[in-house]
Amino acid sequence: MLKLLIVLSAAALFAASIAQPNPAGTWLGTLEIQTIKLRVVFHIAKDGDGYKTTMDSPDQGVTGIAVEQTSFADRKLKLAAPVLTFEFEGTLSEDGQMISGEFRQAGMTFPLELKRTDKVDEPKRPQNPVPPFPYKAEDVEFENKLEGHKLAGTLTTPEGEGPFPAVVLVSGSGPQDRDEFLLGHRPFLIIADHLSRRGIAVLRYDDRGVAKSGGVFANTTSEGFTNDAVAAVDFLMGRDEIDKKKIGIAGHSEGGIIAPIAATRSPNVAFIILLAGTGVPGHDILRLQQRLIAGSAGASQELIDMQTALWDRVIAHMKTAGKDATADQIRGVVNTFCDEDEAREVLRAEWLAGVDSLLTPWLQSFLFHDPRLALRKVTVPVLALNGSLDLQVDAKQNLPEIEKALREGGNKDVTVKEFAGLNHLFQTAETGSPGEYGLIEETFAPAVLKAISDWILARFAR
Repeated sequence: MLKLLIVLSAAALFAASIAQPNPAGTWLGTLEIQTIKLRVVFHIAKDGDGYKTTMDSPDQGVTGIAVEQTSFADRKLKLAAPVLTFEFEGTLSEDGQMISGEFRQAGMTFPLELKRTDKVDEPKRPQNPVPPFPYKAEDVEFENKLEGHKLAGTLTTPEGEGPFPAVVLVSGSGPQDRDEFLLGHRPFLIIADHLSRRGIAVLRYDDRGVAKSGGVFANTTSEGFTNDAVAAVDFLMGRDEIDKKKIGIAGHSEGGIIAPIAATRSPNVAFIILLAGTGVPGHDILRLQQRLIAGSAGASQELIDMQTALWDRVIAHMKTAGKDATADQIRGVVNTFCDEDEAREVLRAEWLAGVDSLLTPWLQSFLFHDPRLALRKVTVPVLALNGSLDLQVDAKQNLPEIEKALREGGNKDVTVKEFAGLNHLFQTAETGSPGEYGLIEETFAPAVLKAISDWILARFAR
């Protein structure tokens, strides 16, 4: 009898150890940052005697982020990703179904409650087109003969007999695919679908070095990207279904810098469309961008003003030093500025970590490029659009300068419009903060799509 009791006790202890709650599994929670709600997902798995974790941000279209540190003891879970400067500490409930704790990042702390889940819904993107399509979509390849690499893209052509007017879509900064995919959104796919349904052919392509395109993206400036855009126009000139006198370029953000340059270099560009394009030098764009985004994030006016003052000092040094500017020199400017006032210490680490990026070829080119020089030379019809809540390329800073430069050059066909309540991606927004981009279901405001197609067809209908 005694032996039986001992066996039963051992069995009970073993069962209890198996049933002990542990954090292995998929956990879903929502961070509330001011007016923004952002879902986070942690995938926790056993790893020997411990655990390993990856993180997803489904509303931002990011998956598989490595969480370098995971520890669990006495129902206390600790996660840390030093590279992303975040930590999470929470307590696993007795039933093992919930972890309640705090998420800390960049000096801010947010309550975060995680719940076990079997499925995480993808962000809703109701505008994504669904087949069958009333147009032809063809994968194509064309060559940038100046630089010797090939670019891959998709050409959509309307139903019926051509030739059709056509638009080349040019993406914004950073490596982009042909759909300009960002945070689950595919704005170029939406634009191409709309225009092709209205009788306008569209060519969109992967940036050099991205997806199926050849070439090297790193260290390429707007100059090289302009060569790619002109190569796309040249490719359309060789297509029988395209009207060779009605080919234009629509550029978003940095693409709005590229389009005017391309129009001054290629006689085959019949019109350009600037979607959140710039009208002042890049250092002025980023100066105001920093202020607007910091303000939307709740930063104090004192901190915003300090950031701007340091920006102005660094840019002044870079202008004076020109190509001789070095990272050590800029670090010296930052350190001198921060040494002047104890309150400025909050800026030091962040700025010193980002100094090298200021000297990359692309950013140096962007900072000191004045788009008005090219705009004054553009003689073809121009449509310039922006949203009133664009915090990256402010409408009131840029649209007047775009229009002024075009008219100074004698351009007689200039249409400029600011859309109320739209952000940098032309989504209907609340604040315009980049943190909203992935949370908004709308990819591209229908009113802007209509404005683009109406403007093209009014001038270049078949």
